[in-house]
This record gives sequence, structure tokens and C-alpha cells, in this order.
Amino acid sequence: MAPAPLRDNLFPTDLPVYATVGSTPDGRAWLDQLPATVRAVQEEWDLRLGVPLRGGSCSWVAPVRLPDGGEAVLKVSWPHREAAGEAPALRVWDGSGAVRLLRHDRERYALLVERCTPGGELDDSPLPAGERLLIAAGVLRELWAAPVPPDCGLERVADVCAEWAGTVEDRMARIRPGYDPGLVRLGARLLRELPATAPREVVVHGDFNPGNILSARRRPWLAIDPKSMIGDPGYDPWPLLEQIDDPFEYGDPRPVLRERCTLLADALGEDPDRLLAWATARTVENALWCADHGEVQDGEEELEVAATLAALAGL
Repeated sequence: MAPAPLRDNLFPTDLPVYATVGSTPDGRAWLDQLPATVRAVQEEWDLRLGVPLRGGSCSWVAPVRLPDGGEAVLKVSWPHREAAGEAPALRVWDGSGAVRLLRHDRERYALLVERCTPGGELDDSPLPAGERLLIAAGVLRELWAAPVPPDCGLERVADVCAEWAGTVEDRMARIRPGYDPGLVRLGARLLRELPATAPREVVVHGDFNPGNILSARRRPWLAIDPKSMIGDPGYDPWPLLEQIDDPFEYGDPRPVLRERCTLLADALGEDPDRLLAWATARTVENALWCADHGEVQDGEEELEVAATLAALAGL
């Protein structure tokens, strides 16, 4: 099958990846080469390209037709640390709880993966929040059940979080954003201590938010877009608790958080206080990221969330 010519509508500059990646010289250089990269992969894998999807902030993603007429998705990512773990994780899971990896070009950061149809996000489901959490827990249990290969090429949660802890402390000292120093110290300590006290290790998804859980034909729901590592499964659930019917939109989020955290922890076989501790650590890290990117007020709001989570966990 001869490759279809690349059309202007394949690379519209209002795709999110242009805004995200185009803010640095290296990113702009990658974007300049993106059409040629896509064309090379298209030719080598004999793909017919569809109009790109608009979800990826650090990647170009489009539905494709395979030579046999089957459907798939082509994803070409901006080369960065988190993207490096996607293909190894998908190989480990081999379709259990996540989309199947069909082909991978490591040098070009290009993936060909199973297409989810109809592809609706769990976050858009009309089901009650508790039901959506239980659906997500079922997917997460499948991902965590996969044996961890000794040499799968994934980073370790402990190593990454130790780096983050040092970065949190450095940003706090350098930027001096006026944040609660005790809460920041707690977050940095948890980033170091939680991975070291993990009761077990799994291949974590790394970005298990409801937008990365899609409706599919092969299974009712499948995970996409992992930013995977090896480590404590308790690292994974916080984006679900935060983003499914945001508890902080309620007048008092504490009973909502406690009820949902207990529900999710029971479904996953995890300690709810440990999930809250991980949520605290990740929220503090995000608060200092915000400060380092000129979003001090957003970071202050994140720390307020972290304070609520820490209190619920009795920290």
C-alpha cells in the first residue's frame, strides 16, 4: 500500500503538542522535524494516516489503517524521560488492562498501539463516582498483577522520588515562595520514605488519571499513555481520587475523600492511609513545580490540598 501524502491538516499548529513542546528551542527543533518523522514511520510500517487526535500534550497521535485494513493508533512522542517508559510497560502488560503494543521505534519515540473504540474517557462516563472508581480499580489490579521482569528498562519509583525530594527542597530554598515549610518538609520526607517501605513492587502506570482509561471493544476499559516505573503500587491511585468528581468541589471535601479513599483502597487491597500519604507527597511535589514555573498561587492551592490529605492520614 503506497503511503498517502501528508496533508496540511495532519499538523495543525493548534494541536496541544505545539504549545507544550514549542516553548523551548529543542522542542521547536523537534516539531520542525515532526512531519518528516511521521512520514518515515508511515512508510516503514505501511500505514494510512487519519486526522490527528487532540489529546496529547507531548506527542502527535493519530488513528491509522494497517495494511490488512485493521485499526490502530500511531503515537510519536517528543523524546523525554517519562515517554521512555511507555513501550516497556506496554510490553510487560501485553494487553492485560492496557492497550496492546503492536510496534515500537525506540529511536523515533514512535509507538503503534491498539485502538480503543468507542474510546470514551472514564471521566466522561455518566456513572456515579463510586462506580467509576471501582471500574478504574479493576483496570489497575490487572496492571499490577503482571510479573515484574528483572530487566524491563523501567526506572524505579524510589530513585525518581528521591530526585523529586531533593528538587522540592532546592526549589523551596531557591524560590522562597512563602509556603508552609513544615508541610514541604513532610512532602519531601514522604517522597523518600514511602518507596523504601513498600510492601510489594509492581509496574505502576504513573499517570493513572480517568482521561487515560478508555472504553474499548476487547475489554470494557483499557489504560493508555503510561509513564511507568517499578515500585510501590500506592503511588498510582491519587489522580483518580483527585479527578473523578473532584472532592475539593464539595463544601467539605474531607468526608468525601475518606469515603472514596476507603472504597478504592479496599478494592485494591491497599492501606487507605498509605494512599493518602502518597497523595500528600505527590501534591507537595506538584506545588513546588508550580512555584518553579511562575505559578506560585496555584502552588499555594496545591499545598492546601496537601494539608487536608496529610490531616486525613494523621501525618
